[in-house]
Amino acid sequence: MTRLLDKETEGGELTRKAVTLLAEAGAVQGTLHLPGVRDAYRWRLEQVVLLAGQALEGAGESREAELLHRVLVQACVARAEDARYGAGQLSRGAQRAPTLEDCDDGWQRVEQIASTAEEAALAAAGFAQRLNTDKARAMALRAEVAAMSARKTVQERNRAYTFHADPGFSFGEGWYLAAAALFAGLSIQIRPGAAQEVQARRFLCDAGLEGALRPYRSRPASPKHLTHIIAEAFRADAQQAQGTLRTAFLGDESPSAPLRAWIDAKVGGMPGQKVLLWVRTGDHHAQRNTCFDELRQLSELVVNAGLSPIFFGDNVPRELVPPGAVNLTLCWKEPLFQGPEMRRAQLHLFEELRCRHGLLGQIGVTTAGMDGPALMGLPTLYLTREHNVRLGKWVGAVPGYQEVVREPGYFAIIRTTLQQWQQCPPRTGEAITIEARKVVTFKPGSVLKDAINK
Repeated sequence: MTRLLDKETEGGELTRKAVTLLAEAGAVQGTLHLPGVRDAYRWRLEQVVLLAGQALEGAGESREAELLHRVLVQACVARAEDARYGAGQLSRGAQRAPTLEDCDDGWQRVEQIASTAEEAALAAAGFAQRLNTDKARAMALRAEVAAMSARKTVQERNRAYTFHADPGFSFGEGWYLAAAALFAGLSIQIRPGAAQEVQARRFLCDAGLEGALRPYRSRPASPKHLTHIIAEAFRADAQQAQGTLRTAFLGDESPSAPLRAWIDAKVGGMPGQKVLLWVRTGDHHAQRNTCFDELRQLSELVVNAGLSPIFFGDNVPRELVPPGAVNLTLCWKEPLFQGPEMRRAQLHLFEELRCRHGLLGQIGVTTAGMDGPALMGLPTLYLTREHNVRLGKWVGAVPGYQEVVREPGYFAIIRTTLQQWQQCPPRTGEAITIEARKVVTFKPGSVLKDAINK
């Protein structure tokens, strides 16, 4: 081999470079996880294939040609296995992309990487056939296995989003998964055996999404995409989007008699206009939980505006509930809101409060529980320490949806918002007027999909 590489020919120089680069690539295989090493490794392999291929053109049937075939088999196997690794890594990142468009772009790159693995495996098989040795055939088989694995990564992409039906997950995320599925034809999966699987399936079927359900699989699509999809639907046609959700989520039937009786017992003796104050005290992202000192100040703002607060969500200290307020915290644990129609019952609760008991709007921290009524038209003001990238997409798109960052003077913004709500209250017994009452599912190629792909 040394004598071959000492030949002072253009082909010999190319062969020498290819062999050297292949050795350098092999020397760093144990450190590919370090920053920048894998990129340099890939560049060397590409150069090996390029240089060895050029040298092979003029090598004929010489011993140098045999050497080049061995070099090319090794380089192609390494490229196929590296592509398998790259496809796996990129597929994980693509699934977590912030938008559906970014996710699809990421998976297109995974597809390209899988094709690279297949091309490398095919080339390795050709070079191994020329060498006709057991060692070469075994190496080519490694490349084929790597290519098949890379292709399997593409084929096993899970396009479904998980509708969480376990009390340990966010109940409110279901609102915007169902909404996004109605708008963009998304697929949905539910983990079998989850505590609220029956209730989740009932809600989705009632909303017209039975056909969107898919068998449960690992590595579902990221819920990060959902708020973006909803924002695009509302920007395309807010009235149609809101009408679609109200029809799907509320249905054609009136709230049940037990629900109305429950609401009357809790709120019926409290006339006047009201504001919903959400309370969050969960373990997940505890930094987003309600600050009780802030809640007290919010309650005072509501009372000073001549309105009655309705506390909703997690438990609140009794001393924070002023006279004349309504405490509905933890009501969602009652049997009325835990049965098969638990999700629709909760939405009917908000709708009844709005139409018949003077509910003007809702205020709270960034809890997904607010999203259902917000998407159906209840004026919403959510508080955050800094701009919320995901939910901020709804500001200016979903009617009545406001973000308030906790900066000096933010209570003045809340006070002004309360005054605005008082000036435009719903008339008693009046639901939100929406012309489009038909459920519309936005399919690929629709106005929404076109907007997403711009």
